[in-house]
Amino acid sequence: MTTRAKICGLKTEAALDVAIAAGADFVGFVHYAKSPRNVSVAEAAGLVRHTRATGSAKTVTLLVDPDDALVDRVASEIAPDFLQLHGHESPERVAELRSRSGLAIIKAVPVATSGDVTEAFAYLAPGRADILMFDARPPADPAALPGGNGLAFDWHILEGARARAPFALAGGLTPENVAAAIALTDAAIVDVSSGVESRPGDKDPERIRRFLQAAKAARA
Repeated sequence: MTTRAKICGLKTEAALDVAIAAGADFVGFVHYAKSPRNVSVAEAAGLVRHTRATGSAKTVTLLVDPDDALVDRVASEIAPDFLQLHGHESPERVAELRSRSGLAIIKAVPVATSGDVTEAFAYLAPGRADILMFDARPPADPAALPGGNGLAFDWHILEGARARAPFALAGGLTPENVAAAIALTDAAIVDVSSGVESRPGDKDPERIRRFLQAAKAARA
């Protein structure tokens, strides 16, 4: 089975077109003011419409610890295929937001140990997340972003995860290492943001193409 790939943090139609043409299965739009990849609700809605007019990639809106009002706006005004929760949302909060929004949920969980991985599967209980994403823990700096920091973690801690459920892998992935990451972890989905950028927030078309090519060829 070919690994699916997500290009996250897209801000422009030009970068989005490159990702779609190169075979991205998911395209992500960040709505988080502290991120260099932040787009407004209106901009995200336009990018979702553009995606649906030009390809079949699934659309994802990334939020960090959103309140109910923001989730309501995202569901009604952006209407993505998935809501990605990248904050400190508890399993119970994930269930609330899934029910409230009516959207499928990707829950990103920062991990550093095999114990973190085991605990994360609580998010996959019925009615909670649809996809569990393992990401690197952010730096201790309070100003650090919850994701998109270009940090990898020890992929060996995922060895016990393979048999439990398909999962997504993020954190420090690049065109150069994504094939090795897939070979080691057997991830069903790989997610990249900073690894295909020329500088924070600016996607590099050639790196997007190379990442997707490497990810799709990894299981061949």
